[in-house]
Amino acid sequence: MSIRSLITVGMTAMLFASCTKEYQFKLTSPKKIQTDKKLTLSLKEQNNQEVDSVQFSIDGKKLPATKGADITVDINDYRLGKHAVSATVYYQDKTKKLVNTVYFLAKNPFIVMDFEIVNTYPHDPTAYTQGLEYRDGFLYEGTGQYGESSVRKVEIETGKVLEKYDLPKEYFGEGITFLNDKLFQLTWKKGIGFIRNPETFEEERTFKYGKSREGWGLTNDGKRLIKSDGTEKIWFLNGENQKEEGYIEAYTNTRKVEKINELEYINGKIYANVWQQNSILIIDEKTGAIEAVANMTKLAEQMTGIKDKQDDVLNGIAYDKENDRLFVTGKRWNKLFEIKLKRRK
Repeated sequence: MSIRSLITVGMTAMLFASCTKEYQFKLTSPKKIQTDKKLTLSLKEQNNQEVDSVQFSIDGKKLPATKGADITVDINDYRLGKHAVSATVYYQDKTKKLVNTVYFLAKNPFIVMDFEIVNTYPHDPTAYTQGLEYRDGFLYEGTGQYGESSVRKVEIETGKVLEKYDLPKEYFGEGITFLNDKLFQLTWKKGIGFIRNPETFEEERTFKYGKSREGWGLTNDGKRLIKSDGTEKIWFLNGENQKEEGYIEAYTNTRKVEKINELEYINGKIYANVWQQNSILIIDEKTGAIEAVANMTKLAEQMTGIKDKQDDVLNGIAYDKENDRLFVTGKRWNKLFEIKLKRRK
């Protein structure tokens, strides 16, 4: 081959290379967004080269096809919390997937609630309360701490413990609830829950947790168990086989709220304590939006003689649906309160 031919081939190769730059893609999305806003996702090829098509998705679920390299979608019905948004790009018989994380926030600020004390009753000051339930005129209580954990039947007016079952020392007891005429009880770090006879408290069988990290609070909606694990997540478990079927995440319009603890299901809402805080959250069961917060600090201030102000906080919510009575107490509190929540004026 002549020198002229070599030069021609080299120049042609250089020209071809200059016309086929490496494809560089960027997926643009907000880091967080309230769910009453429209979510816009945009895919750009940095060198302005053409692509065949783009498929956008949220959590692996494909969004409607679009001709352009961007899409705007309504996210009003999505649960709150962490979501994976992605764009799969098709070009030159190739594909490339880009993924971003977006946090969906509540639409509205939460309502601030106050409380009114209706009645005050005695409560065992040695009880490290982890779960509280009302059933047939009595309170049932699950307590924690290694070597101190128990399930109890308690007379409301006197605080007298009528029945008690002590857990083996290797278990740290957590939340309790009644469903399908069984008593369910969580343990903290063992990854198992107990299903008990509701009258004798004797163990009938156990169930294992799934992806949820630990056992904290427990309630039910009449069909499903509802479980917290110490994070912002609240899990829904099949009432028959206890398998995890999904979760919500507790968010305000600005941030997530972690350490969700004791739970109670009241008229379609999830009421929750937060560990190390004297508060009650009211959470939408479908989205995870925190709709209201009741500051219970003034109630906690009535607890004189509490040694550990950080740990021995409000923890225990029980609801008497028939008589519309709400009961609350705390870890090692010597009082149980019947209260009413009301919107702050």
